[in-house]
Amino acid sequence: MKLGLLVGAAGPRLNMDFILEAEKLGFDSVWTGEAYGSDAVTPLAWIGSRTSKIKLGAAILQMPARTPAMTAMTAMTLDALSGGRFILGVGPSGPQVAEGWHGVAYGKPIPRTREYVSIVRKILAREAPLQHHGEYYQIPYTGPDATGLGKPLKSIGHGRPDMKIYMASISPNGIACAGEVADGNLPIWMNPEKPQLFIPHLERGFAKATTKKSLADFDLAPFVTCVVGNDLEKCRMPVKDNLALYIGGMGARNANFYNDYAKRMGYEDAAKKIQDLYLSGKKAEAVALVPDKLVDEIALVGTRERIAERLQAWKASPATSLLIGASQSEALRLLVELCL
Repeated sequence: MKLGLLVGAAGPRLNMDFILEAEKLGFDSVWTGEAYGSDAVTPLAWIGSRTSKIKLGAAILQMPARTPAMTAMTAMTLDALSGGRFILGVGPSGPQVAEGWHGVAYGKPIPRTREYVSIVRKILAREAPLQHHGEYYQIPYTGPDATGLGKPLKSIGHGRPDMKIYMASISPNGIACAGEVADGNLPIWMNPEKPQLFIPHLERGFAKATTKKSLADFDLAPFVTCVVGNDLEKCRMPVKDNLALYIGGMGARNANFYNDYAKRMGYEDAAKKIQDLYLSGKKAEAVALVPDKLVDEIALVGTRERIAERLQAWKASPATSLLIGASQSEALRLLVELCL
């Protein structure tokens, strides 16, 4: 099982000593993200300049923020500068960020993702000048305000056609789309003992892919928080804080994908109450309602012995990488000892 270090949307708060320690210990990758503050690419360029082996993953680049061509150019540039270490992760974000921050329509995320990834792959392959005529993207652009001067272009730079593209999907149709067009999926949480939330949908996507695909060549890489300590409740608290934020407040009441996902994971009653409290401004009460059981299912928390025991479920699961959210050197060393 591969280990990745998840630093998220850290931006100027990057802990380079921690990242360098992960690289030295043998972590396979380090991943940054973005929301509506710092971007994911600039920190990766910074990390890439300070490291030599660890892969550089974007988890994720928001599709509403960039045209497919811009994403492809960014990926090719960072990949070339880092010696082929870049892993591209993309996702549609959500309506609040797409429309409230980037000022573009959210639209239909599944059809848009198919087009987006297809265009990026065409640019990376560089087999012909770029053309695409879909519902969301017209390349060259031929709309009513077009000059008529656009022409198909081929990238000046040479990309790596085999660059891995990941998606961040947790809905059934999103997971199926990842299986169809991507090389991996990045679930924000996962219960290793409930593969039925992923496998049937991935297989549905594999069946629609233009090339032969299966779990054998697909990377299911969930985010997993790890906190080592003797005080179990104290170790659970960072996870509860994060879960309350996402289940309760990350999205509108009727359009919170994380809340829907928590319900599919078996926590329908808790998800509803957490959201009600969070949106009412009662954040501490929302955190207090996050079930211990949910934390224990998706995270690695507690003593070294407890974490070692829980890792057995992950090793028996379809997950092939664990992207670790941690702030303790002890956690990094323990996971390397148990997994590598």
